Amino acid sequence: MLYDDPRLVALYDILNPFAPDTAFYLALAEPAKHIVDLGCGTGLLACELAKRGHRVTGIDPSPQMLRVARARPHGDEVTWIEGDANALPFVGAADLLVMTGHVAQVFLDDAAFLATLKAARRAIRPGGAIAFESRNPAARAWENWTRERSSRRVEAPDGKTVEVWQERHAQPDPSTTGRAAFTTHYRFMSTPEDTLSATSELRFRTLDELARLLTDSGFARIDWYGDWDRAPVDETSRELIAVAR
Repeated sequence: MLYDDPRLVALYDILNPFAPDTAFYLALAEPAKHIVDLGCGTGLLACELAKRGHRVTGIDPSPQMLRVARARPHGDEVTWIEGDANALPFVGAADLLVMTGHVAQVFLDDAAFLATLKAARRAIRPGGAIAFESRNPAARAWENWTRERSSRRVEAPDGKTVEVWQERHAQPDPSTTGRAAFTTHYRFMSTPEDTLSATSELRFRTLDELARLLTDSGFARIDWYGDWDRAPVDETSRELIAVAR
């Protein structure tokens, strides 16, 4: 989903606040000088990295998201680029490239994801790393994409309450197809009939599938974690977190 509605962009940070995943990437970035945040969204991580003294390039296809990112504290210390992996040849060699917020799952086609990983490999200096996470299909996260299981209410920046929930589309079992489509609904409670809906589709790849793509992209070593505390991956892991060099 491309965030191009200002009301959805305003809710993004409320729905995706500083959390254990942010702390994981901040710790991983400590020795890096130049960090590229591909799919940087509203710049929460990028600006925090800049605050800590890193040189940061943030890339995102949404001009609305980048507008918010530029206005953040330390936003003027980040190089912002409206675009995608095609911009990587122009950012300079990176010590670390990150794709957070399950961006890896937006690539439905293996060829498209492989092309992005290859571009990332070329953008990373020798000894540098790429890091990203993807939901573990064994955890079957899509089973919670119903209104009953996913509904929550948040307070928008204007003080109004918004109900947010996901509804998965009727389709073959994603554990077989590797894909899950769903619609996220945003119901503005002050005017209940005012509801925005945004449709998305995600790709759920196994560890072996992700490892093959990384290897084919030229990464020789991959460290895997099953959660943000760096536990090993097992059958209960909700995440597949890759750090590849």
